[in-house]
Amino acid sequence: MANFETVTVETDLLILGGGMAACGAAVEAAYWAQQNGLKVALVDKAAVDRSGAVAMGLSAINQYVGLKDGKNTVKDYVDYVRNDLMGVTREDLVANIARHVDSTVHLFEKWGLPIWTDENGGYVHEGRWQLMINGESYKVVVAEAAKNALLKTGVGEIYERIFIVGPLMDGDRVAGAAGFSVRENKFYIFKAKATLVAMGGAVHVFKPRSSGEGMGRAWYPPWNSGSSAYFTIQAGAEMTCQEVRFIPVRFKDAYGPVGAWFLLFKSRATNAMGGEYMVERKPELENWGPYGRVKPIPANLRNYLGMLDVMQGKGPIYMRTEEAIGKIAAAYKDDDKAYKKKMKELESEAWEDFLDMTISQAILWASTNVQPEERSSEIAAAEPYFIGSHSGASGAWVSGPEDLQTDETKGDYFWGYAHMATTKGLFCAGDASGASSHKFSSGSHAEGRIAAKAAIKFIVENNTMPAVDAAAAEALKAEILKPLDTYEANKNATTDPEINPHYIKPRAFMFRLQKLMDEYAGGISAQFMTNESQLNRALELLALLREDAAKLAASDHHELMRCWENIHRMWQAEAHVRTVLYREETRWPGYYYRADKPKLDQEKWLVFANCQYNPATGQWTMLSRPIKHIFPQA
Repeated sequence: MANFETVTVETDLLILGGGMAACGAAVEAAYWAQQNGLKVALVDKAAVDRSGAVAMGLSAINQYVGLKDGKNTVKDYVDYVRNDLMGVTREDLVANIARHVDSTVHLFEKWGLPIWTDENGGYVHEGRWQLMINGESYKVVVAEAAKNALLKTGVGEIYERIFIVGPLMDGDRVAGAAGFSVRENKFYIFKAKATLVAMGGAVHVFKPRSSGEGMGRAWYPPWNSGSSAYFTIQAGAEMTCQEVRFIPVRFKDAYGPVGAWFLLFKSRATNAMGGEYMVERKPELENWGPYGRVKPIPANLRNYLGMLDVMQGKGPIYMRTEEAIGKIAAAYKDDDKAYKKKMKELESEAWEDFLDMTISQAILWASTNVQPEERSSEIAAAEPYFIGSHSGASGAWVSGPEDLQTDETKGDYFWGYAHMATTKGLFCAGDASGASSHKFSSGSHAEGRIAAKAAIKFIVENNTMPAVDAAAAEALKAEILKPLDTYEANKNATTDPEINPHYIKPRAFMFRLQKLMDEYAGGISAQFMTNESQLNRALELLALLREDAAKLAASDHHELMRCWENIHRMWQAEAHVRTVLYREETRWPGYYYRADKPKLDQEKWLVFANCQYNPATGQWTMLSRPIKHIFPQA
């Protein structure tokens, strides 16, 4: 075994992750831990200041309900989320976040985040639920508050550059986590009375559109490798919505955001012939039941209409940026000076939208001589991602809040503590929590706060440290560090360290995973289409890949992390394939399309498709859970 020192850390609450949900959890946990004499530890594989999906910045806060304004209600937001996910959502979870998210946004502003305001001092909305921000330092602002809450109060510790591999268990209760430093020869055992998972979603499970030197460019950060899903699956937790991958349409090749163009600039998207697919293909929406008639049209159906144009040879698809800017500026045409000033202002806002959050898109525009006020720019559907915070919903099946349950929902949606998974003592937030999409950055922070408060309550009422078997921990250490030993034992068998008959490097392993998922599970090269035979073939190839995972090799700490990131991706992939196979319908065309089950089946499949892995037997169980309402339906 590689010569790694074992470091054991004991705490009351263990927070895994450093993104928005984890930072929200840290702020809330610190307050309640101080009230109850408890300790909190936060562990992040990166550095909290620039960790998570908001690391590079953001140009808008996408969830702000505005309850005090009286224009929107919690029910309004729940209706919006349910419609966008084609009827599949946990209303109790969405409502719980919606009723708390405004306070989180106000905290951001208090901590120093610049939110755009109009001449009357009101927030500038990008759309009904979105606020425009100067967000290049968004994550730094939020991280500073989290660090202050833990460190300045003395209740917490922060461990950075520690990659968490998986859970430690005490029977049916989570007992903490195991991982390793990506900088030092140290193996970590974290023992805790409750563990809160907030380690993000998954990228690079499918082959990306970007290749070669651009391979690391993705819409969702490439360092999100499915660690939340792996942790909760290996802890025996029931998972939900594993079939609901998210495919965003973004500016092509650098994934720049389109929201500001559609919502703020009121731009159109057209095919190469100038046809507006949202108008020309409107009759197609009638094929998707009541969801084709709701406003706004669900994201996946908007995607689908554009994809139909591309599949019929009408691509590329363009965002008509020059048209949108021209229309806004047209009101100033009579005053040449005012017109030039407005054009300059609009041009600046167009570039700032990228510079706030997707700098590579600004670089691409500059390098390809794109001037948005003069010419259109391509947009395209990205590869699939697994997230529970945006328009996807994959994650763990968690308990809702007790006070929002009805007599009908309580038995199915509540089992003791808000946001606790079906595994005792395991709490989830952000992309780790399923069936509660459209929480974005602000809602993930709010959900972290909700989950942390419930986790502290669990600890107070279950104030015993779970047992961690020393022999099992040592065996886990050997398993986790094995890629280092495999490399050392076999590195001299070939002159090229990347090619060896005795091992596989993580990069080649990832390419195998991406290829099989792309071709058999509905990736970009398959036009997001799959069927039962292809899915079964994907499971066969995933079984072979899992077998070969035992031969993964790492030459250093960084590659050891890459090995385990790809194992995490592989488990997310299997959960996805099994659930797409289980749900015998097409519910989200534009995210994926089952060619053998091409229609919506409201009678049988207006349910949650859930799965659960049993680590003791190695068997998966597929099951459905009912969709129940806490608000009256129209």
